[in-house]
Amino acid sequence: MDIFQATMNELEEVAMLFDEYRQFYGIESDQSSAKAFLQLRMALRESVIFMAVENGRAVGFTQLYPTFSSIALQRAYILNDIYVKEDARGQGVGTALMQKVFQYCEQQSARYVTLQTATDNINARKLYENLHMKQDQYCNYVKYFD
Repeated sequence: MDIFQATMNELEEVAMLFDEYRQFYGIESDQSSAKAFLQLRMALRESVIFMAVENGRAVGFTQLYPTFSSIALQRAYILNDIYVKEDARGQGVGTALMQKVFQYCEQQSARYVTLQTATDNINARKLYENLHMKQDQYCNYVKYFD
């Protein structure tokens, strides 16, 4: 399996995975909007996308958004999206993507990488805990704007 940072050359494949990811969360398929969103993120360097390819087939991706730790005066990252195709799950793709994320964050001298997942997403939580990620002590609040 190859894990690498996606470029505009891989936009079509990543956009298909991104669209499937959004469908996993109950959003109706919209490949053109998914592609446009990712294309803009990539063009503006607002995100870092890693893609997993096995036997020439894209099987997963992850997307990081840069941020900063004001306390530590260092860069940090939000792992906003991670997705593995259903038929590739349980084969180490998620672990390999996460390890690539950790490696990248360390190379960037990041203070931390953070993510959120649903409390009932047991498989994802097991993955993160197996990779020695810890739940933090903060309460997260959100206000949605329509």
